[in-house]
Amino acid sequence: MGNRAIIGRFIQLLRPFAKRPRFRPEEAFDAVRNPLLAERDRWPLWLPVLLGCGIGAYFALPFEPWGWSGLAGFALCATCGLAWRNRPVGLVIALAGGTMAAGFSAAQLASAMAAAPVIGKETGAAMVSGRVISVESRVGGQRVVLEDVAVDRIEGPPPRRVRLRLGASAEVWPGDRIRVRAMLMPPQQPALPGGFDFARQAWFESLGGVGYAVGRVETVAVVEDLSWPGRLGVAIADLRRTVTLRMTAAIPGPAGAVAAALTTGERGAIPEGLLNAYRDSGLAHLLSISGLHMSLVVGFAFFVLRAGLALVEPLALRRPIKKWAAAGALAAGAFYLLLAGAPVPTQRAFLMAAVVLLAVMVDRNPISLRLVAWSAFAVLLWQPQALLGASFQMSFAAVVALVAAYEGLGAALVVPRGDERAWLRRIALYAAGVALTTLIAGSATAVFGLYHFNRAATYGLVANLLAVPITGFWVMPSALTALLAMPFGLDAWPLTAMGLGVAAINEVAAMVAGWPGAAIAVPPMPLAGLIVFTFGGLWLCLWRGAWRWWGVAGMIFGLLSIGSVEPPDILADGEGDLMAVRAADGRLLLAVGRGDRFQKDAWGRYAGSGLPPVQPSAEGATEDGRLRCDSLGCIYGIGGQTAALVRDPGALGEDCAAATVVVSAVPVRRRCQGPRVVIDRFDLWRHGAHAVWLRPEGPEVQTVAQWQGRRPWSPARPE
Repeated sequence: MGNRAIIGRFIQLLRPFAKRPRFRPEEAFDAVRNPLLAERDRWPLWLPVLLGCGIGAYFALPFEPWGWSGLAGFALCATCGLAWRNRPVGLVIALAGGTMAAGFSAAQLASAMAAAPVIGKETGAAMVSGRVISVESRVGGQRVVLEDVAVDRIEGPPPRRVRLRLGASAEVWPGDRIRVRAMLMPPQQPALPGGFDFARQAWFESLGGVGYAVGRVETVAVVEDLSWPGRLGVAIADLRRTVTLRMTAAIPGPAGAVAAALTTGERGAIPEGLLNAYRDSGLAHLLSISGLHMSLVVGFAFFVLRAGLALVEPLALRRPIKKWAAAGALAAGAFYLLLAGAPVPTQRAFLMAAVVLLAVMVDRNPISLRLVAWSAFAVLLWQPQALLGASFQMSFAAVVALVAAYEGLGAALVVPRGDERAWLRRIALYAAGVALTTLIAGSATAVFGLYHFNRAATYGLVANLLAVPITGFWVMPSALTALLAMPFGLDAWPLTAMGLGVAAINEVAAMVAGWPGAAIAVPPMPLAGLIVFTFGGLWLCLWRGAWRWWGVAGMIFGLLSIGSVEPPDILADGEGDLMAVRAADGRLLLAVGRGDRFQKDAWGRYAGSGLPPVQPSAEGATEDGRLRCDSLGCIYGIGGQTAALVRDPGALGEDCAAATVVVSAVPVRRRCQGPRVVIDRFDLWRHGAHAVWLRPEGPEVQTVAQWQGRRPWSPARPE
């Protein structure tokens, strides 16, 4: 074939592309506008998403914004909405901006209302007194929160609230005023840049200090003269404490601790090994009182009340007993909410149950995504900081996915009347429903679990198929029966039955967690990847048309972002007491200090190995040749870069001359000009924990101070 023929053939191949019509912007605009207008009834579902965007914008700022900035933005959007009221596009934009500004303002208001003094440094052994507002059983003692606090060894105003760990001999009750010698310290800062920020959580709980008792607890007064809201709070806390003690006394061992967690939400007494088994088996959601527990409580109360009223013929024939049963079930759900301490998942579950029951009372469809949307909207307005927590994210992810999935299934789950094999089909549908629910909820929450905990449960489906029926048909009915029987002293046999059911669930958790590969450790997911995945999932669930499948692309890109994370090569804590480096197999090796367990566990999860840092077997070089240590410090090399980890000032002279990076547990008081980066004890104290990447182009450093910014919950750092 000649050159001319080849060129002609090539032109023929290009001709179809040449005939393709030109890109027209108006067609692209119509491709988005038309399906958007076709689904106008779904627009309200995006209001809590927009509210969450405003809340997220507040927390993402590296500085505290001007106090009226959120309200100013809301006023601007409201003005634009009035001006554009005859322009649909402009009105929608103004409404969206106003909703985001409302979320921003809600977060600002919550932060301002929670503002309270925070102690600046450890107090040493100081006499602390205050009124007990909550008591939680822990392994080996109690953990209490005190308010109206007085501390004898601090400068400035005392904190509004403190949290203390008491010894096993202490026995206090909500409402008591106690006095104890204790060690107090500020709320712990993140263990590494991007880590869990307990200081931020403590700020929104008005906790100005945490610590532990070092002396005997003295009860100064019992239930002081309080206002009625204070007395109500004490009464609820006292009831929770009473129920917890009754359950743990009647059900000995770990089963009693789990039974109390299922009823009152107190998880502190559960042994650590059993907690890990629940996490690794995918059953940790059973320990968090949320939708499953609330639906079982409300459903059981509704069934019992309606069945009881149906036995009274005049009522069954002439009165709306279904609505009466719904009202009674609503009261039962409110009681369970208070008994559980009203955590975020329980609030969400109660709001949804309340809307369902109200819909039954007014003859409306009780299950829809609008119900979920308004529940999320209410929770975010009430507690904007909940948006950042794993509890809110995972519970709403599961509910949104489940409602969207079952909306699509529709009639496939209905058993027709008159079917001779209806009971067989109902059993099959229940088993399939448990499996499908577990699969959907587990898939929806898995990514959020990866982001927060860096672990994935491999056999969660199997564990839930075994444990959820036991919970629904055995444990929770026994718990409700026990609660009803407690005032009459007849709770022994239902608590015994509940203990047997909980023990069976514990066995399932331990068995599944012991299977090979039950829990997989993964590297951390970047925040941007989580956001992209979340918006992709919302796009898939909240729309109905074919364009909803665009959301799958966002979910895939979000998942792929996990591969873009490179764990740091060096980690140093904020005190210079602990330093670790990354080995060739991804594990962390301790180079300086031993550190506390919390710090090491957090570092191990972030490194992606899931294992805490380990001490090298002996001084000298490690097997991969990256780390060499002696009594003065360690030398770590990777990617053509060398880092010196200094334990003793005597090593500074040699290390400053040879290393690219120097990280010193002691102050560097002499000139150290050779390294490109020098981090000494003062830098660690000023800027918190450091993460260092040794790249061929040069070292990269991130600090907790950079990641936190200057916010109310970050400590005052000297320049």
